Amino acid sequence: MSNVAKSFAKARLNVLPADIPIEEAEDDGGSSASSMSSTGTIIAPTALQRKPPAPVSWTDFFDQELYLESNPTTTPQCPRAKFHVYFDPPRRPADALIVLHHGAGSAAMSWALCARELRGHLPNCGILAVEAREHGSVVWDEAGEVDDRLHIDILSEDLVTMLNLLKEKVGWTELPRILLIGHSLGGAVVTHTAKMGLLGTKVFGFGVLDVVEGSAMEALKHMQAYLATRPARFKSLDSAVEWHIRSRTLRNIKSARASVPSLFIQNEAGEWVWRTDLSRTESYWENWFSGMSNKFLTARGAKLLILAGTDRLDKELMIGQMQGKFQLHVVPEAGHFVQEDSPQKTALMIAEFFRRNDSSTLVLPPKVSDLLAQGKKV
Repeated sequence: MSNVAKSFAKARLNVLPADIPIEEAEDDGGSSASSMSSTGTIIAPTALQRKPPAPVSWTDFFDQELYLESNPTTTPQCPRAKFHVYFDPPRRPADALIVLHHGAGSAAMSWALCARELRGHLPNCGILAVEAREHGSVVWDEAGEVDDRLHIDILSEDLVTMLNLLKEKVGWTELPRILLIGHSLGGAVVTHTAKMGLLGTKVFGFGVLDVVEGSAMEALKHMQAYLATRPARFKSLDSAVEWHIRSRTLRNIKSARASVPSLFIQNEAGEWVWRTDLSRTESYWENWFSGMSNKFLTARGAKLLILAGTDRLDKELMIGQMQGKFQLHVVPEAGHFVQEDSPQKTALMIAEFFRRNDSSTLVLPPKVSDLLAQGKKV
């Protein structure tokens, strides 16, 4: 049995029904798989925090919450859409922008703690955390119906559209230098965007968190069965936060308080149900990750890969890593949601990658001709 299959099998034994309070549930000390886009990490058990505090607000982590709207009458090249993002403006228009894209079934608030840490390391940079269609943003087709297509080409085009709409909203004459960072499905989106050159030379680098083609494709075989074990509804947001910690989907209670509420909407019965129906996205799963390793290695720009375990590296990436084609970091103490479980460490890795590859921070030696013109010996 593969590592992914073993992890999935353990997950089935440890998922709690939503109606069982954590205080009454038997803690068997087992481990569990992470979310739909998990690649099968088995996480060691830790003490359970039984009663998490109330959820927190986006205002604790970002400067602005924006709805970027497009209309074919004013922007003919774009569909009618209402994109939801969080934004910290760069200190100056010339400063770089770090764009953060979430994974499947997740949301922009999954970056909350990491984004706050990033702002501390890179105070001049802007930060934009985006939400994909069917994950908090809405796109309509020509007939006025919600367009729920999630093909990798469409998701990448949406990301570019969001950036162009942001440029118009804040009055930039052009987009700044951009570092793209994506978790899981978001990693596939930023990789595809970089590979296809959709943002031209504005992208100087991109980073992927805890997803590679080989292990992702293997994990997808088990996802429908995993989703069937996941509670369909919760009586309260507190119970949803509790489930994410108890099931080991998230390991950081502070991040769970920030991110989990944005994953749910309330139905007419007053229950909290998942905002994104992941089981209905199955037809796109292979499209998201197929060919991702080659795209990652051959796209232009500096490359960063952050994993929760070295077992995720497939053969193509192992060869690329030995050839020095990308920067690799491993965070063994984290689960699949690396940026949530270890926000400080993840932010530091991204900040160091930024400083190493942002050309604006490079100090080049003076030209020989300039030194001679100054009368200096060379």
